[in-house]
Amino acid sequence: MEVLIGAPITTCLSPPVYDIICNLGFELRENCDISSIVTQNGEVCWKTITDCVSYTESDQGLDYWGSVRLLGPVCEAVHSHFLSLTKGQFEIQYAPWFQWTSFPQLFPEIFEALKSLQSPAISLSLMKLTSCLERALGDVFLLIGKECPFLLRDLLASEELAQIFGQSVMNVLKVFVGSPCGLNLRNILWHGFASPEEIPPKYCSMMILLTVGLGQLLKSYLQNTKLTLAHRSFITLKNLEDLVIFPDVTYEVLSVLEEVMTKSAFILKIMLPYWEVALIKFRSQRFADCAILLLAQLETGLRNVFATLNRCPKRLLTAESTALYTTFDEILAKHLNDGEINQLPLFLGEPAMEFLWDFLNHQEGPRLRDHLSHGEINLHEFSKETTNQLLAFSVVLLLKFVDEGLLSVFKEKAVVELLIHLAEGYSSRCHPVSQLKKQVLSCEESIRVWALLPFPEELTQEAVRLEDNSETNACHSLITKIMDELYHHMPENHCVLKDLDSLPTEMWPSSQLLCELCNTPVPTLFCPRIVLEVLVVLRSISKQCHHVSSQVTAASELRHTQWVERTLRSRQRLNYLRMRSRFVKSILQYTENLVAYTSCEKNKWNEAIHLTHTALVKIWTFSEKKQMLIHLAKKSTSKVLL
Repeated sequence: MEVLIGAPITTCLSPPVYDIICNLGFELRENCDISSIVTQNGEVCWKTITDCVSYTESDQGLDYWGSVRLLGPVCEAVHSHFLSLTKGQFEIQYAPWFQWTSFPQLFPEIFEALKSLQSPAISLSLMKLTSCLERALGDVFLLIGKECPFLLRDLLASEELAQIFGQSVMNVLKVFVGSPCGLNLRNILWHGFASPEEIPPKYCSMMILLTVGLGQLLKSYLQNTKLTLAHRSFITLKNLEDLVIFPDVTYEVLSVLEEVMTKSAFILKIMLPYWEVALIKFRSQRFADCAILLLAQLETGLRNVFATLNRCPKRLLTAESTALYTTFDEILAKHLNDGEINQLPLFLGEPAMEFLWDFLNHQEGPRLRDHLSHGEINLHEFSKETTNQLLAFSVVLLLKFVDEGLLSVFKEKAVVELLIHLAEGYSSRCHPVSQLKKQVLSCEESIRVWALLPFPEELTQEAVRLEDNSETNACHSLITKIMDELYHHMPENHCVLKDLDSLPTEMWPSSQLLCELCNTPVPTLFCPRIVLEVLVVLRSISKQCHHVSSQVTAASELRHTQWVERTLRSRQRLNYLRMRSRFVKSILQYTENLVAYTSCEKNKWNEAIHLTHTALVKIWTFSEKKQMLIHLAKKSTSKVLL
């Protein structure tokens, strides 16, 4: 795609960030004795490490550059030490000190990656290590703190962790992962800035040792305070079943992706090894590893497109401490920081943007990158289906950035044509509008059960007599009018029943009507705040309606059982029959009151009918006013045209 053609990108790190990560820690060539860092028993000598942390002249802040420079030889010694160990020796000496984390089995895997000397595997290991460490530190924070900070940098700056581990220890962690002024290893990897060759393996080794040392300090603290560390449960990702739109990734799809990866301008050549390892991880059923790499590289590629389309090439690079990184939040936003329109959404199109928002941003979506990067997901239980969706979407996205001739060749493959078709037809599953549709259909399904509830056959005549109640009849009449009005909003080719009044209530095609209405496409990308506020109220109404329906069902089943067992008094028998008359819910206040009226404790069915009639009158009045406004608007437009 022409939009990305330009000089080859050799790094996504700004010069100062590149310097601190790739050069500064190698300036001092002095040898550091490993025995001064860790004993033969595996006990970390924290003083040797903390003495390397430099402070500004006023002692009010950390000197990050000076600290990285002094810590370089220490990291080198630790790395050489780990490389000299066998896996068995590593586990005997250090495995007990990983138990304080919620994922101790991760660390032998990281050790193997270090021994492999493969740069992409080491970068992936650091990503998983930092997320695991963040989760574990949050658990420790909650020993004495109340609400765990969301961001790692805020967690490391907390008084609670300083009280448990000591401030000097927390300063060491800040140098490695807690500030954009330092190495900032977590952020530059999770946001896709660092290529595999730009991460010195010795920093991964050092992070392993720091985790060991923290475990040792924590043990002492727990022994002294008699406290017990509890691990928070991993979270369950939301709405995954709704997000499965692409079929399983087959060998043919993987082959296409392998070929497209080398030819798509979307992928920076320096990042290609990450994509290659992602496919290896998928084939070996390490689905979380594959997803982690894909998410970071999708951000890298989209950042490049964002910077090119919006003519701000410097935004491709890591930011300094005085500015923010360009991350998914900004890449997928409607406007730039200066208020200008972001050109990326216009270029990608709504379906691709909706997919990305569903998987990354919407609060009721899985928010994959956030949860993975904060260590909130059990990596061993990460679903294949979720990774399938990311891989399939990646195929379609990468094809946007190949030349037309090659694209036409790929489109000849049926599997590629299917993926493109599905991607182009994507609509949001996690936006509040979509969630409202789900709630409405679920509520309708719950109400539809009413017709199937048991009812004593011998009381049919008595029920008919009770239904002659004038207010009940008025409700029925208004419901008929409202249903008929709804049908006028259906597509013209839809069969509209003209005479709903002639059909019994249970025969009304309300299910079909609601399904048709809920299947009507509604633009959801970048909804105005006022729309989102209205959706909150509508969803509350729907929730209350479902609550009412559940209570009606429960009350009906209870009263029927009592009827059969002849335990109902006369008044209760009459109320039971009135309850069987169906009614429709309207507005939030009405539904909230109805919840109270329909409970088994209240049993106020006459009041419920009155409430319903009032609500229906409001609904019908609103509908009439709306039609009048539409008529006046059309009339006004006609006058202007004349």
